[in-house]
Amino acid sequence: MNENERYIETVTVDEIPWHRLTTPYGRATQFPRYFTALKTMDDAAAVKDALYELTMNTEHQGTFWHATPFAMIFLVRIFRCALAAQTDNEIARRIAERLLEHFLLIAECVRMGDSIEHAAPLPHFSDLLREEYLWSEVYDEEEDELRWEDDDVFPAELFYSFYYYSAQVLASCEAELKQEALDSEMMNRI
Repeated sequence: MNENERYIETVTVDEIPWHRLTTPYGRATQFPRYFTALKTMDDAAAVKDALYELTMNTEHQGTFWHATPFAMIFLVRIFRCALAAQTDNEIARRIAERLLEHFLLIAECVRMGDSIEHAAPLPHFSDLLREEYLWSEVYDEEEDELRWEDDDVFPAELFYSFYYYSAQVLASCEAELKQEALDSEMMNRI
């Protein structure tokens, strides 16, 4: 197992500075709460809300965000748990279905990104959390707006790394994705 695979397998939610990672609608501050709602698999309304927020904030019009590859790690873990629980838990079945659909969209975005010229990814997944790439510790809407106006809001190697490492996370569960897609007749989308 290489360093990036080990990172994907072992990083914890608490090790990610979610409040310093971008989404299309702000920052990923609430992501840990959404992961918890999904992991418990017992509150249909909370699960629906969490799935909506996480899918809307990890991909927008084919674009990935700083929070995307990190969220993918925890969504894949939740997907595996949902697959294991889906025969006895209707909420788990819905989670597995919705995440499969989202992962297929993520895979399509990765394919589109790989088809155009791009920078090389950062060498290590954990490099995405280097201080120079993180947003300010304290949220300031005005400061964030000014940063968005910068032409180089995400350096090319960082931006492509959002796609590269999201793809690496998906590759870690490729067998489960293919089996679940086959079972749900979505195989043609993989």
